[in-house]
Amino acid sequence: MRLAAFRLVDDHADVRRVGVVVGDSATWWLHPFPEGTDLVGLLAADRGTREEAADLAAQNDGLRPADVVLLPPVYPVAMRDFLTFESHVEGVSKGMQGASHVPDEWYAAPSFLFMAPHAVHGPYDDVAMPADTARLDFELELAAVVCRDVRNVTPEEARSAIGGYCVMNDWSARDVQRREMTLGLGPSKGKDFATTIGPWVVTADELEDCRDEDGFLDLNMEVRVNGAPVGGDRSGHMGWSFEHLVSYASRASWVKAGEVLASGTCGTGALAETWGRTGELDPPPIQVGDVVEMTVERVGTVRNRVVPDDETVPAVVPARRRVREEV
Repeated sequence: MRLAAFRLVDDHADVRRVGVVVGDSATWWLHPFPEGTDLVGLLAADRGTREEAADLAAQNDGLRPADVVLLPPVYPVAMRDFLTFESHVEGVSKGMQGASHVPDEWYAAPSFLFMAPHAVHGPYDDVAMPADTARLDFELELAAVVCRDVRNVTPEEARSAIGGYCVMNDWSARDVQRREMTLGLGPSKGKDFATTIGPWVVTADELEDCRDEDGFLDLNMEVRVNGAPVGGDRSGHMGWSFEHLVSYASRASWVKAGEVLASGTCGTGALAETWGRTGELDPPPIQVGDVVEMTVERVGTVRNRVVPDDETVPAVVPARRRVREEV
């Protein structure tokens, strides 16, 4: 089942609604649930209850794509971005740290960083070019939506906490990120300006037949810029499954319903990986006017155009240097 959040094109009150998507990627219809329906609540419901609600919604007239604006399927209460693709670590390390090996620490545990939940964009929203960057990049990822609170769960127990999956583009300002990471911190302003999620959430039960022999989801992933393919991978190349990610995040900590946990960038799912391997900015950084399109098999496609930023941002103030007394 595909569950989407939307508003009507002509709704100036900007009321957020939830609906079930019916049909293929080119000819889908959106059938609304009653106002006030919570998407995460639907993910948490048992399959029979969810299907009954969807059957009732489908009895009403559907909406065509031109009638609606798809919104981020959830506004996450928190977002965690993991680093689960070994090949991506190898490529980006060459460009960011100057070494192309995968550190031993990567294999020890599925590390993650916290993201900015207020920066989420819808699947077809324009994305403003952030200030202070000449190296705008994308990151092709698969993300899981958590549908119930968990703490200290095993991977087996974590499976019931995953309500469904969506596509994620973790937009990145690589030059800003590199400066920040020289201080031993994860990226902050290099990544807090935009994250695309969508186009909808595909419920976990719909993808059970896509698991490999180790229980990992194995889906084709690809990214295009202005219609030309520039990278991709398979989600089956993750070093840990999503159940492992939820379990690790829950160690001595709460993982809450409404959180989004992402796989991290897949192999060749970002320009920085190619830049790191070749030492050249080819393909070039993303520019104003470029359209980035990402597709994950059986999940969907997100597509965003980069536009000029019409906001005025304040200047960066450098640190006040400590005055050292002469000895």
